[in-house]
Amino acid sequence: MSDDMQARLDSLAPFLVDGSPHAKALGFALEAITPTRAVMRAPYREDLIGDPDTRVLHGGVVTALLDHACGLAAFAGLGGDKASATLDLRLDYMRPAEPGHDVLAEAECVRVSGLLAFVSAIAHDGNPDNPVARANAAFMVTRAGEAAAKKARANLAAGTSPISQVKP
Repeated sequence: MSDDMQARLDSLAPFLVDGSPHAKALGFALEAITPTRAVMRAPYREDLIGDPDTRVLHGGVVTALLDHACGLAAFAGLGGDKASATLDLRLDYMRPAEPGHDVLAEAECVRVSGLLAFVSAIAHDGNPDNPVARANAAFMVTRAGEAAAKKARANLAAGTSPISQVKP
């Protein structure tokens, strides 16, 4: 692993969730990012419960968490400087998450081929050997994504981005 690459990812880490209004609204937190992996947490919150009787976290939260974690692993796998779009996301739900527990997504970029990144991930509520769901995904660098990333970098550098005004 390149120290420069890890330093780039570490410097971007605060923006990788806060830069996504959807992820921020769901309360996602980035636990770790390396050149091939991303680990994210979704909090157990009342407003994210899918069934009031069972108090289980909504499946859509798990889907969004896995998609975002996979996207970050793809971003890292592609060098940490290219925005990508989800081409394919396949989820296998294995069981409901335990009520009262946060859910973690652990994603790994398993292959990069040109502008494509392939990612595998699991979501669990504390025991990776007993996953809530598994995911396989493919991401691709697109012109639209690159244009949006270029605009975001320029706004961030100029201090005009909503991200640059986020207080820690």
